[in-house]
Amino acid sequence: MSEGRILAASQDGAYVIRLEGDVRLTLCTTIDDFLDRMFADPDFASVWVDLCEAQGLDSTTLGLLAKLALRVKDEFGFVPAIYSCDAGINRLLRSMDFNRLFVLHEESCANPEDIAEIPTVIGSEASVKQKVIEAHRVLMGVSEENRDRFKDLITALERC
Repeated sequence: MSEGRILAASQDGAYVIRLEGDVRLTLCTTIDDFLDRMFADPDFASVWVDLCEAQGLDSTTLGLLAKLALRVKDEFGFVPAIYSCDAGINRLLRSMDFNRLFVLHEESCANPEDIAEIPTVIGSEASVKQKVIEAHRVLMGVSEENRDRFKDLITALERC
């Protein structure tokens, strides 16, 4: 698997976020910081997530995507979309009940010409740990199955 990258583009408040390669918790600060900047944009109008070049997503990344969807719904009143072309990732999204959070498209989306890689932001160990805990708490709130999946991990992380 290739190393993960986060790319983004925007035009007139419409955002696309593309995850490529194997996206892991090492990119959680990068993703979280970008989401904060995106939501701070006074012209923010829409967002969709492109996973067609993603090879793997860990649970922290999934938790951050869930956080994105919940915030969009709560603050802006719409459900964002995810585009994914990989059968395995589509199964993963459905197993995490992402159909409750996103409009799922099992196809590729438009390819913005101005999409660019977001520079990686390295967080402190304590900061990353807090983001990992928060991401998993969000996932746990999506369904009972997720609560059961991640409760032991949260307990272990909070003890450290």
